[in-house]
Amino acid sequence: MKPSEQEAPKLAETLSNISNDSSASEKGEARTQQPSNNGYALTVDEVIEQHIGALGFAQIMHALLVSIAWTFDAQTTLVSIFSDAQPAARLLATGAIVEGSLMCGMSTGEWEWVGGKSDTIVSEWDLICQHKFLVALPSTLFFIGSLFGSGVYGYLADSWFGRKKTLFLSCLLTFVTALAISFAPNIWVYAFLRFANGFFRSGIGSCCIVLATEVVGKKWRGQVGQYGFFFFTLGFLSLPLMGYLERKSWRNLYRIISVLPLGYALFLLPFAYESPRWLLVKGRNKEAMVVLKKLARLNGKQLPAELSLVDPIQGRDDQTSSSENFWKTKWAVKRIVMVMMAGFGSGFVYYGIQLNAENLNFNLYLTVAVNAMMEFPAVFIGSFLLGVMNRRPLFSNSSYLAGISCLLCAVLSLQRVTKAMPVAKWLQLAVEAVGFMASSTAYDVLYVYAVELFPTNVRNFAVSLLRQAFMLGASAAPLLVALGRESAMMSFIVFGVASVLSGVVSLWLRETRNAPLYETLRQQEKAEEMENRTEDT
Repeated sequence: MKPSEQEAPKLAETLSNISNDSSASEKGEARTQQPSNNGYALTVDEVIEQHIGALGFAQIMHALLVSIAWTFDAQTTLVSIFSDAQPAARLLATGAIVEGSLMCGMSTGEWEWVGGKSDTIVSEWDLICQHKFLVALPSTLFFIGSLFGSGVYGYLADSWFGRKKTLFLSCLLTFVTALAISFAPNIWVYAFLRFANGFFRSGIGSCCIVLATEVVGKKWRGQVGQYGFFFFTLGFLSLPLMGYLERKSWRNLYRIISVLPLGYALFLLPFAYESPRWLLVKGRNKEAMVVLKKLARLNGKQLPAELSLVDPIQGRDDQTSSSENFWKTKWAVKRIVMVMMAGFGSGFVYYGIQLNAENLNFNLYLTVAVNAMMEFPAVFIGSFLLGVMNRRPLFSNSSYLAGISCLLCAVLSLQRVTKAMPVAKWLQLAVEAVGFMASSTAYDVLYVYAVELFPTNVRNFAVSLLRQAFMLGASAAPLLVALGRESAMMSFIVFGVASVLSGVVSLWLRETRNAPLYETLRQQEKAEEMENRTEDT
């Protein structure tokens, strides 16, 4: 479908009631043209919709280029499924496979690891019996590191560095820490380096989705926002293959995934554009216009010579930092609290289901591959539904479906059910796959939703706070997965309840489908107040 190339701006009488920094109509769909010395001025939204095109070759290539980094985000996040897994052990006398709990009463000379000592961190450092809960420590610290890192990167991307430089920094430091992990001498150093790796990789996702969506028209933001999750899925799907090929050495697995973000940062990222919206908010109007002209040229168009950009911020000398403005704005604080509550449940369930794959009665590589394959329909279905459905019901219904699926998995994991139904384990795998697909859809939609809920000068910061909520939920997941080794039913019940609650919380969020992207908090506040008054009347 080709988006319209021209969209005449709408004028309404109520425009005179809004200050120049807002310049929005009652619906927020059009902005007044402000005269300049050389001609006329438009906002970034108007330039994209009227002169560049809502979605063209330039935006598609730019979105694909920046979204590639999601691949490394997936690999560094989920590599612990294989590196931290508990391998099989066998009795030396008979060769029979022995469960982890049975090994606690045996001497080390009575059994051995099937794959050797270097298979995973569990076999190398004997993390069994009284040390078994140490296995959850590195993954928990990884997500806690991501929790702290998201806030730091969000601030850097909105203030000093911008989106592109922050993404470069995150990829470079992800390479350094992932490579360092492969040389960890013990579980404590390994856990610390996983914390550092989580901290430094946390800027990838938020910068990618913001960079991809800030240069397209409002009609296509949801679909373009899904590009990143497609590459996340590719990264996820690559892990079973790499994990199988390097099943004899978890250290080599880390070395392989460390090289990829370095190559991307050095050879691909330089061709991406900085966000023109961020440049404009920072007063770098000429640079923003250069980026817009390049996008127009790649789309086979040319911007009018007399065109300039509307400055969204008045009184720049009195400008405060984006984070200070954010926390002083009541509606923004209330909104981000609700977003983070929904994000906590989504992150907890999304990462929890993936890590909980080892508690299913299936081959680990097959289970992870099935989960990864379910990401593809989640991305495509999510992209389609984002084009035809409102954000709020799409997120909440996906969360409900994921929760119900987890509760069904809890029932199917009961021993008496598996004995009564020979196909119970296959049903459990199918239901778990559906639940994971639904949780993936909810996770992806909430990212796009957060981009649209906040203006440019705090957008990356807000998305980073959502990412913090995701990581906070994810940091609790490994502990529940460790509990699931003793009671799979209990872990699935907790995941199911958390998913349903996150869907309920989203009912208090504002709908954003086809809404414009605003540049400042004040601009968005005035536009939404006028829209509310219009709806009331």
